[in-house]
Amino acid sequence: MFTVLLAEDDRNLNKMMSAYLRMNGYQVLSALDGEEALTLLDSHKPDLVICDIMMPRMDGYELTRELRDAFPELPVLIVTAKDTIGDKRSGFVAGADDYMVKPIDLDELGMRITALLRRSRIATDRIIHLGETELHYDSLSVKRGEEKLQLTKKEFLLLFKLLSYPGRIFTRQQLMDEIWGMDAESDERTVDVHIKRLRQKCEGFPEFTLETVRGLGYKAEKKE
Repeated sequence: MFTVLLAEDDRNLNKMMSAYLRMNGYQVLSALDGEEALTLLDSHKPDLVICDIMMPRMDGYELTRELRDAFPELPVLIVTAKDTIGDKRSGFVAGADDYMVKPIDLDELGMRITALLRRSRIATDRIIHLGETELHYDSLSVKRGEEKLQLTKKEFLLLFKLLSYPGRIFTRQQLMDEIWGMDAESDERTVDVHIKRLRQKCEGFPEFTLETVRGLGYKAEKKE
Protein backbone atom coordinates (compact mmCIF):
# COMPACT_ATOMS: atom_id res chain seq x y z
CA MET A 1 0.00 0.00 0.00
CA PHE A 2 1.36 3.41 -0.97
CA THR A 3 1.39 6.22 1.57
CA VAL A 4 0.51 9.79 0.55
CA LEU A 5 1.34 12.82 2.69
CA LEU A 6 -1.28 15.53 2.11
CA ALA A 7 -0.53 19.10 3.25
CA GLU A 8 -3.65 21.24 2.74
CA ASP A 9 -4.88 23.95 5.13
CA ASP A 10 -8.47 23.98 3.83
CA ARG A 11 -9.99 21.48 6.24
CA ASN A 12 -12.96 20.59 4.02
CA LEU A 13 -10.77 20.03 0.97
CA ASN A 14 -8.28 18.10 3.07
CA LYS A 15 -11.04 15.77 4.28
CA MET A 16 -12.46 15.33 0.76
CA MET A 17 -9.07 14.53 -0.80
CA SER A 18 -8.13 12.24 2.10
CA ALA A 19 -11.37 10.31 1.73
CA TYR A 20 -10.84 9.93 -2.02
CA LEU A 21 -7.29 8.67 -1.54
CA ARG A 22 -8.30 6.15 1.12
CA MET A 23 -11.16 4.95 -1.06
CA ASN A 24 -8.59 4.26 -3.79
CA GLY A 25 -6.33 2.22 -1.56
CA TYR A 26 -3.80 4.78 -0.30
CA GLN A 27 -2.74 5.31 3.28
CA VAL A 28 -3.02 9.03 4.05
CA LEU A 29 -0.99 11.25 6.36
CA SER A 30 -2.84 14.55 6.75
CA ALA A 31 -1.28 17.92 7.66
CA LEU A 32 -2.73 21.44 7.76
CA ASP A 33 0.53 23.30 7.07
CA GLY A 34 4.10 22.74 5.94
CA GLU A 35 5.62 22.50 9.40
CA GLU A 36 3.16 19.80 10.43
CA ALA A 37 3.99 17.94 7.22
CA LEU A 38 7.71 18.00 8.04
CA THR A 39 6.95 16.73 11.55
CA LEU A 40 5.09 13.76 10.06
CA LEU A 41 8.10 13.02 7.89
CA ASP A 42 10.20 12.50 11.02
CA SER A 43 8.25 9.37 11.87
CA HIS A 44 6.79 8.25 8.53
CA LYS A 45 8.12 7.57 5.05
CA PRO A 46 5.50 8.51 2.44
CA ASP A 47 5.73 7.49 -1.21
CA LEU A 48 4.37 10.81 -2.46
CA VAL A 49 3.57 14.30 -1.17
CA ILE A 50 0.66 16.53 -2.21
CA CYS A 51 0.83 20.11 -0.98
CA ASP A 52 -0.95 23.41 -1.32
CA ILE A 53 1.08 26.61 -1.77
CA MET A 54 -0.80 29.09 0.41
CA MET A 55 -0.48 27.54 3.87
CA PRO A 56 0.26 29.09 7.28
CA ARG A 57 3.64 28.80 9.06
CA MET A 58 5.36 27.23 6.02
CA ASP A 59 4.03 27.60 2.48
CA GLY A 60 4.18 24.99 -0.26
CA TYR A 61 7.22 26.46 -1.99
CA GLU A 62 9.32 26.26 1.16
CA LEU A 63 8.00 22.81 1.99
CA THR A 64 8.87 21.56 -1.49
CA ARG A 65 12.41 22.96 -1.23
CA GLU A 66 12.86 21.27 2.16
CA LEU A 67 11.58 17.97 0.76
CA ARG A 68 13.76 18.17 -2.33
CA ASP A 69 16.88 18.76 -0.23
CA ALA A 70 16.15 15.95 2.21
CA PHE A 71 14.38 13.46 -0.10
CA PRO A 72 15.50 14.13 -3.70
CA GLU A 73 13.55 11.24 -5.23
CA LEU A 74 10.28 11.78 -3.31
CA PRO A 75 7.54 12.81 -5.80
CA VAL A 76 5.85 16.14 -4.99
CA LEU A 77 2.56 17.29 -6.51
CA ILE A 78 1.54 20.90 -5.91
CA VAL A 79 -2.23 21.50 -5.85
CA THR A 80 -3.13 25.19 -5.68
CA ALA A 81 -5.39 27.99 -6.84
CA LYS A 82 -2.34 29.97 -8.03
CA ASP A 83 -2.42 29.52 -11.80
CA THR A 84 -0.11 32.04 -13.47
CA ILE A 85 2.97 30.95 -15.43
CA GLY A 86 5.08 32.67 -12.75
CA ASP A 87 3.42 30.59 -10.03
CA LYS A 88 4.06 27.40 -11.98
CA ARG A 89 7.66 28.38 -12.64
CA SER A 90 8.18 28.97 -8.91
CA GLY A 91 6.71 25.55 -8.14
CA PHE A 92 8.95 23.72 -10.59
CA VAL A 93 12.01 25.71 -9.52
CA ALA A 94 11.28 24.70 -5.91
CA GLY A 95 11.38 21.08 -7.07
CA ALA A 96 7.78 20.02 -7.71
CA ASP A 97 7.26 17.06 -10.05
CA ASP A 98 3.78 18.14 -11.12
CA TYR A 99 1.44 21.11 -10.70
CA MET A 100 -2.36 20.99 -10.56
CA VAL A 101 -4.68 24.00 -10.42
CA LYS A 102 -7.80 24.13 -8.24
CA PRO A 103 -10.65 23.40 -8.45
CA ILE A 104 -9.42 19.87 -8.91
CA ASP A 105 -11.02 16.88 -10.57
CA LEU A 106 -10.49 13.92 -8.25
CA ASP A 107 -10.21 11.40 -11.09
CA GLU A 108 -7.51 13.53 -12.71
CA LEU A 109 -5.77 13.73 -9.34
CA GLY A 110 -5.79 9.95 -9.17
CA MET A 111 -4.26 9.63 -12.65
CA ARG A 112 -1.51 12.12 -11.83
CA ILE A 113 -0.66 10.28 -8.62
CA THR A 114 -0.42 6.97 -10.51
CA ALA A 115 1.90 8.56 -13.09
CA LEU A 116 4.13 10.12 -10.43
CA LEU A 117 4.49 6.85 -8.53
CA ARG A 118 5.37 5.03 -11.77
CA ARG A 119 8.07 7.61 -12.56
CA SER A 120 9.44 7.29 -9.04
CA ARG A 121 9.87 3.53 -9.44
CA ILE A 122 11.74 4.07 -12.71
CA ALA A 123 14.21 6.43 -11.06
CA THR A 124 14.76 3.98 -8.20
CA ASP A 125 15.27 0.93 -10.46
CA ARG A 126 17.88 2.81 -12.56
CA ILE A 127 16.57 1.11 -15.72
CA ILE A 128 14.11 2.66 -18.14
CA HIS A 129 12.09 0.61 -20.64
CA LEU A 130 10.29 2.48 -23.41
CA GLY A 131 9.03 0.06 -26.03
CA GLU A 132 12.18 -1.41 -27.61
CA THR A 133 14.41 1.26 -26.06
CA GLU A 134 16.31 0.59 -22.83
CA LEU A 135 18.42 2.94 -20.73
CA HIS A 136 20.75 1.40 -18.11
CA TYR A 137 22.08 3.91 -15.61
CA ASP A 138 24.81 1.69 -14.17
CA SER A 139 26.44 1.14 -17.58
CA LEU A 140 25.44 4.55 -19.02
CA SER A 141 24.08 2.73 -22.07
CA VAL A 142 21.13 3.26 -24.41
CA LYS A 143 20.00 0.69 -26.96
CA ARG A 144 17.02 -0.07 -29.16
CA GLY A 145 17.05 -3.69 -30.22
CA GLU A 146 20.56 -4.26 -31.55
CA GLU A 147 21.20 -0.56 -32.13
CA LYS A 148 23.29 1.24 -29.52
CA LEU A 149 23.20 4.98 -29.06
CA GLN A 150 26.56 6.65 -28.53
CA LEU A 151 26.22 9.36 -25.89
CA THR A 152 28.65 11.26 -23.73
CA LYS A 153 28.23 10.85 -19.97
CA LYS A 154 26.55 14.25 -19.62
CA GLU A 155 24.20 13.50 -22.53
CA PHE A 156 23.22 10.18 -20.97
CA LEU A 157 22.61 11.68 -17.53
CA LEU A 158 20.49 14.43 -19.05
CA LEU A 159 18.42 11.99 -21.11
CA PHE A 160 18.00 9.58 -18.18
CA LYS A 161 16.84 12.40 -15.91
CA LEU A 162 14.23 13.64 -18.36
CA LEU A 163 12.94 10.15 -19.22
CA SER A 164 12.78 9.16 -15.55
CA TYR A 165 10.03 11.76 -15.14
CA PRO A 166 8.17 11.97 -18.46
CA GLY A 167 5.97 15.05 -18.53
CA ARG A 168 7.81 16.78 -15.68
CA ILE A 169 9.27 20.17 -16.56
CA PHE A 170 12.85 20.86 -15.52
CA THR A 171 14.29 24.36 -15.65
CA ARG A 172 17.71 24.85 -17.21
CA GLN A 173 19.10 25.77 -13.81
CA GLN A 174 17.74 22.58 -12.22
CA LEU A 175 19.41 20.50 -14.93
CA MET A 176 22.65 22.45 -14.61
CA ASP A 177 22.74 21.96 -10.84
CA GLU A 178 21.99 18.24 -11.01
CA ILE A 179 23.98 17.14 -14.09
CA TRP A 180 26.89 19.57 -14.06
CA GLY A 181 26.94 20.40 -10.35
CA MET A 182 26.06 23.58 -8.52
CA ASP A 183 29.66 24.83 -8.75
CA ALA A 184 29.99 24.29 -12.51
CA GLU A 185 31.43 27.18 -14.47
CA SER A 186 29.26 26.49 -17.53
CA ASP A 187 26.14 28.59 -18.09
CA GLU A 188 22.58 27.50 -18.90
CA ARG A 189 23.25 27.57 -22.65
CA THR A 190 25.20 24.36 -22.10
CA VAL A 191 21.88 22.61 -21.47
CA ASP A 192 20.48 23.96 -24.76
CA VAL A 193 23.50 22.61 -26.66
CA HIS A 194 23.18 19.16 -25.10
CA ILE A 195 19.43 19.02 -25.75
CA LYS A 196 20.06 19.89 -29.41
CA ARG A 197 22.63 17.09 -29.70
CA LEU A 198 20.32 14.61 -27.99
CA ARG A 199 17.49 15.45 -30.38
CA GLN A 200 19.78 14.81 -33.33
CA LYS A 201 21.07 11.52 -31.92
CA CYS A 202 17.61 10.30 -30.89
CA GLU A 203 15.87 10.89 -34.22
CA GLY A 204 15.65 7.13 -34.82
CA PHE A 205 14.06 6.48 -31.42
CA PRO A 206 10.28 6.90 -31.88
CA GLU A 207 9.23 6.22 -28.28
CA PHE A 208 9.88 9.70 -26.92
CA THR A 209 10.49 13.35 -27.74
CA LEU A 210 12.42 16.07 -25.93
CA GLU A 211 10.32 19.22 -25.82
CA THR A 212 11.03 22.84 -25.00
CA VAL A 213 8.51 24.47 -22.64
CA ARG A 214 8.70 28.17 -23.37
CA GLY A 215 9.52 30.23 -20.31
CA LEU A 216 10.13 27.17 -18.14
CA GLY A 217 12.64 24.65 -19.50
CA TYR A 218 12.55 21.14 -20.96
CA LYS A 219 10.58 17.92 -20.59
CA ALA A 220 10.46 14.46 -22.15
CA GLU A 221 7.20 13.09 -23.53
CA LYS A 222 6.47 9.45 -24.25
CA LYS A 223 4.77 8.65 -27.56
CA GLU A 224 1.96 6.14 -27.61
